[in-house]
Amino acid sequence: MRRRLIVVFLVPLVGVLLVLGGAYAWSAARSIQQEQISQLLGDVAYFVTSARQALRSGSPELVASEAGRYYELYGTRVLVIDRSGAPWVDGGGDPGVLDEATTAQIQLALAGRRGEVPEPAPPWALSDLIMVEPVIDNGEAIGAVVVTASGDIARETILRQWGLLLGGAILATSVGIYVVFRLANWVLRPIRRVDRAMEAIERGDVEARIADETGPPELRSMILIFNRMAEEIERVMSRQQEFALNASHELRNPLNALLVRVEYLATGLGDEWGRDIEETREEGRRMTRILDTLLSLARSSERGAAAGVVDVAEVGRARVEAWRQAASQSGVDLLADGDAPVLTVTDRTILESALDAVIDNAVKFSPSGTRVVVSVTDSVEGAEIVVRDHGPGVREDELAHLTERFWRSPRNRSTPGSGLGLAIATDLLHSIGGRLRVESPEDGGLAVHLRLGRGESS
Repeated sequence: MRRRLIVVFLVPLVGVLLVLGGAYAWSAARSIQQEQISQLLGDVAYFVTSARQALRSGSPELVASEAGRYYELYGTRVLVIDRSGAPWVDGGGDPGVLDEATTAQIQLALAGRRGEVPEPAPPWALSDLIMVEPVIDNGEAIGAVVVTASGDIARETILRQWGLLLGGAILATSVGIYVVFRLANWVLRPIRRVDRAMEAIERGDVEARIADETGPPELRSMILIFNRMAEEIERVMSRQQEFALNASHELRNPLNALLVRVEYLATGLGDEWGRDIEETREEGRRMTRILDTLLSLARSSERGAAAGVVDVAEVGRARVEAWRQAASQSGVDLLADGDAPVLTVTDRTILESALDAVIDNAVKFSPSGTRVVVSVTDSVEGAEIVVRDHGPGVREDELAHLTERFWRSPRNRSTPGSGLGLAIATDLLHSIGGRLRVESPEDGGLAVHLRLGRGESS
């Protein structure tokens, strides 16, 4: 945004400087040439007068000394032509042959016609200024004066003037750039403060506020609204934390009582119930861990605080074992694939909850007599759990909606459920740095991929 602001302010400024500077440079070049031409016209008139006296008296010395001195001072050649068209006095300079254009002007001057005044030319096209004036005596041309001024003099003056103009333009542009940068910083400073405050809130510092209300009035108003919004967010999060804290405390007591009753009932059951009792105990312990995580989240306002080294393959096998009885009641065969340890650093409870949501979804939509396979693989990118079912699946255009909350395929509206399973799993994985992807295999059903990063210990 800063770049765009600078471009918006700076481009018009540079454009104006270029237009005004170009117009002034062109005007200055023409003014310098016109001044030189005017001065040269006055000098020509002076030498015409001197040449008239010299031609009358037949004494070239009357004009030769002045022409020579003039050439020494200004480098401008003065040439006096007599009535026959031959050079009579040469004040200095290159005595070469005159070009055709100059010769033609001399012939016109000897005929009594005045030469044309040179027009200003672009600096890169400047050439020597040549002015030819007739010497008239009693209405008759008795000679001509040819004044040749070098174009280098005007060119040097123009370039010097342009150099000063360029220096002024660079100075003005530098000042403009400085002002534009300061203006952009003044405009964007409140936005940067908002960005830093939002980053702080994203990191969990819900008390972040913007105290300095500088900048344009519109942005100051935005800062006030942002602070109010942050206060509302803090209040809502505080209520959520209080609710989670109270719920975890309230659920812990009946859960403990339930586990005590399970232990009491276990004393009166035979050995054939041992496996079921152990699975019940494990589910109770897992619910305890969930409550502990909920309590920890409520206190720390962070997820992932209980991260540690987890064998993802072992988690997959454990969750398959926990869900096998429920799957068998639906006529679904639930299998675990992958025995080799796959280690990563993550939150075990959150991973279990996400996997439970996916397995529950797969079992729910799988027809009786089909199979659901939970496989765990390891790669350079990290660990991946794939839950593959052979249910009705969805169309390709519906895959993107599966992780949306409360979305259900029109073909499965009769199946009990709320449409939250995969959405919850996606949020849980995201909280521990993972991601969920759903694909539709060619032979039907769904394959849900739960990807985890490698973690620090992998």
